[in-house]
Amino acid sequence: MKKSVLAGLLTVCCWCSGLAQNVRLPEAYLKDSFPVLVHKAAGVLSSAYMVQELITVTDTLPGWEGFPVHLYAYKTGVDGRIGQHKKALVYLLNPGAEKLAVWVATACWITKKSVASVYTDQLLNWVRAQSGGQFPVKGIVYEDQYVKGYQEPYLFKDGVTVYAKDSAKWAEHGPFSDEQLQFFIRVKNKDLKSETGQYARICSTSREDYLAAGGKQDVGSKANRRLIWLTVVRDLYKKAWNSDVNPLMVMWAKQHLK
Repeated sequence: MKKSVLAGLLTVCCWCSGLAQNVRLPEAYLKDSFPVLVHKAAGVLSSAYMVQELITVTDTLPGWEGFPVHLYAYKTGVDGRIGQHKKALVYLLNPGAEKLAVWVATACWITKKSVASVYTDQLLNWVRAQSGGQFPVKGIVYEDQYVKGYQEPYLFKDGVTVYAKDSAKWAEHGPFSDEQLQFFIRVKNKDLKSETGQYARICSTSREDYLAAGGKQDVGSKANRRLIWLTVVRDLYKKAWNSDVNPLMVMWAKQHLK
């Protein structure tokens, strides 16, 4: 990626019909201000709380063949409900600081024709708040977003919240047994309910953002959260990984960046 960034020529993959384009970031920006954005992106990624004990790196995970997916074991802070830590397993495919920074810069340039900090900081801070730059490929994500200190579990697959079909395998508040944790990092679509969460990591891109940007798949809506959303998000994130542009981030920015 560094070579293409320094060259100043960034190519957007044809991720939506009619939206393919070439993007050239200003050379002065790449020289003077982009390193500052990389430093800020590193600060975002330093809060990636699931990046704790690395178990393995694999490029053979089904659906993610060829991508360096990292399996982590991690512990939450002390949960206020039970007075102890909770443990989890999760596969992550997180960007590095430079990749995250260039995704932010190109999204701002495409949507605002500007890489002013008023835009790049807004988008980067949004990523910090929504995900900390973490893309859960598969496994349990604990968050205390509703009650501070209460660590609630969410099952993720392909960057989206999903729901286990077999309620006997799920514990509403956690914690989970080792057997359950192993099941959740191997979970398949057939093990899931037909609806999914609304938002895609790493910047909470919605189905509505996707469709407004020209997306052609029938991914449903808030009231009809079709499972195909997982496939769409996975494919777009894969394209982002091998590009200087994150389509999902551009889709969000087109609708929300002020």
